[in-house]
Amino acid sequence: MHIRPLGRTGIQVSHFTLGTMMFGPHGNPDPDECVRIVHRALDGGINVIDTADVYGGDGTSEKIVGRALRGRRDDVILATKGNGPMGADPNRRGNSRRWIVSAVEGSLRRLGVDHIDLYQTHHPEPGTDIEETLGALTDLLRTGKVRAIGHSNLPASEIVEAQWVAERRGLARFRTEQPHYSILNRGIEREILPVCERYGLGVLVWSPLAMGLLAGRLRKGNAEKASAGRLHWARQHMTDERKLDAVEALAKVAEEAGLSLPHLALAFVTTHPGVTSAIIGPRTPAQLDDLLAGADIRLDDEVLDRIDQIVAPGTDIGPVDVAYVPPALTQPALRRPAA
Repeated sequence: MHIRPLGRTGIQVSHFTLGTMMFGPHGNPDPDECVRIVHRALDGGINVIDTADVYGGDGTSEKIVGRALRGRRDDVILATKGNGPMGADPNRRGNSRRWIVSAVEGSLRRLGVDHIDLYQTHHPEPGTDIEETLGALTDLLRTGKVRAIGHSNLPASEIVEAQWVAERRGLARFRTEQPHYSILNRGIEREILPVCERYGLGVLVWSPLAMGLLAGRLRKGNAEKASAGRLHWARQHMTDERKLDAVEALAKVAEEAGLSLPHLALAFVTTHPGVTSAIIGPRTPAQLDDLLAGADIRLDDEVLDRIDQIVAPGTDIGPVDVAYVPPALTQPALRRPAA
């Protein structure tokens, strides 16, 4: 495992991060096996674990991670996120001071720790002033409950705005961004990665295997069967002909390079100089072992050029189905004058 600086925080992190979205009833329902996955990842050289209060429902993922870290807390850069709904109450979500302070306390309790190394806002919150959010996070940094702060899924313009607000108001700066990035979705190369590099932000990219399309098991002939029983967005994502055609072409590149498709995909995202670490989200120990086996792979220019021919730099093949979408694109009332 290679160690890289997490932006300008002074924290050193592995170039793979263990993501725990699959811990719990929506992924691996066996908490004992999830604990073993954490231990195996740490033994394999990973030193960053990323979770969120909403993962697994009702904080399940955080509880499992907390159990796994007993006796090993000092070995880990522990990252979690808040913003998603934690119940029906509309105030138990978002990026307000009221909720952020409560959300951090809840995460600390579930994780069983006295501080969080990296606390991230999970999504933008158009209805909350960024100064409100940064003010709350600055206070949490001063108490020592949080050691660094970051955001996830933020558009480039809002990344810049947050940096400017922090400077003007004398508040703590966001130090990291967590965007989606894979061979199939390279849109962040256009603005987000350059902006993060300009401001010295560490970048932890999620879903480098494109929500499973680059995991090597889903191919054009079995897409319908593989997506059966999944949520509508997952079925749509896994049966998108444009994406499946690209997967077939990428599988050929991987084969000719002597690599598996997931190893090609992980090596691709960690090659970009703006990327600090790729978040891998194995559901089983066997999946983790396979991903760790590709940690040392580096792609040469010939392979990277062939990838560029399949998916052009800075472009996406279809939408990222679970990524943040600005409300004005989904709510017609925000695009039209009031009646």
